[in-house]
Amino acid sequence: MRLCIFEDDTFDNLYPLTYLRPMFELKCGHTSLGQKLVRTFPGLPPAYFVRKSIAPTFAKRTGSPVNDSSMLTGDSVLLANGRWLCLGTDVKAEGPDEVGLCNGEVIYVRASRQTAAQCDGSNVFQFIETAKSKLPKKEVKATLIGYPWHLVNHNGEAIEADFKALGKRGIEGTFSQHAAVWGDEGSVYVAKGAEVQPFVCLDTTHGPVIIDEGAKINPHTRIEGPCAIGKDTLILGGKMRAETAIGPVCRVGGEVEASIIHGYSNKYHDGFLGHAYVGEWVNLGALTTNSDLKNDYTQVQVHIKGKLMDSHDTKVGSFIGDHTKTSIGTYFNSGTVVGIMCNVMGSGGVLPKFLPCFSWFFNNRFSRGYGFKALLDTARTAMGRRKKALSPEDLALLEYVHHITRDEREELIKKSRRELLR
Repeated sequence: MRLCIFEDDTFDNLYPLTYLRPMFELKCGHTSLGQKLVRTFPGLPPAYFVRKSIAPTFAKRTGSPVNDSSMLTGDSVLLANGRWLCLGTDVKAEGPDEVGLCNGEVIYVRASRQTAAQCDGSNVFQFIETAKSKLPKKEVKATLIGYPWHLVNHNGEAIEADFKALGKRGIEGTFSQHAAVWGDEGSVYVAKGAEVQPFVCLDTTHGPVIIDEGAKINPHTRIEGPCAIGKDTLILGGKMRAETAIGPVCRVGGEVEASIIHGYSNKYHDGFLGHAYVGEWVNLGALTTNSDLKNDYTQVQVHIKGKLMDSHDTKVGSFIGDHTKTSIGTYFNSGTVVGIMCNVMGSGGVLPKFLPCFSWFFNNRFSRGYGFKALLDTARTAMGRRKKALSPEDLALLEYVHHITRDEREELIKKSRRELLR
């Protein structure tokens, strides 16, 4: 039997976080959605089905088959929706042929070898449609991630589930005698090679704390569980509030609350980040701060696919795409969406709630800045500092995203020029 994890056609509801990665690579808790699915169904070799545009970059990162239709029909198969936040389920790999649905959306398809051979295996969507027409349907309880703030809202419970699945407790790394656990010491895991320095407090009164391999927690840091600090991440003092997941390979200080920092990103200095999701290779300059609550306590609207959408939530921060950089003193409004590879320079006021991919924002105006090539050069420099490099596949994907986001970017640049001429 094989586990096939697929992206459905709602990937653009999760922009800008999914421009450069499949939906199931998004993190919720200490691990990604896809890692949770693989963990839930152990022993099943995974295969993946993703958008054509991201397939080359994703295939380079994984050793598993990608968009290989033969994976659908050569054996019995369990297809799992990549948006499924699987923190525990009654669904088993083995069982009768069926389609699992939640509110009309496909959660999984389980098909025997014989049934799979009878389905249209030309692509994953045809396979699913054939299965829906042939197989019994079963209503199941499941959580599907629909929008970026859903990842943040479920982050705390996901960290707790990851801690239980980890199956490890206690101190394997270095823990200073002048550091302290406030609460249940059995709710802490400090991995081998991690270092907790003097005057650090790990507060487990409301949930577990994970400090992964090679992470270093500097003095005068307070970490509230549930919280997960990823591999080789440096916490430079400050308050890591509950329901926060950081890393791997991040440099973080200041105050972070109920947020996800995907990896290879820096928030080195003071400033507040709350109810936010930050992509990879992001650098937030000193005192960069986002609001996550409106003064009138009303629900926050978020820019999704060109329109403002009601999140039905009062606590929503920022969603910041990969490779974006902010200057010192940058202030984001609640529900702000920042595309990939933006260069954002604070002007002392609150910025627009939508900044399109590859744009510069300076002196309250949008522009192309020094152009696409300069943004690529900056990315190469930042990645080189972590001994990483832009691959040809990465470059092709960035060029593709630059093309498909051109219209929304140029519209705001032209608007800024018109305002300048008034």
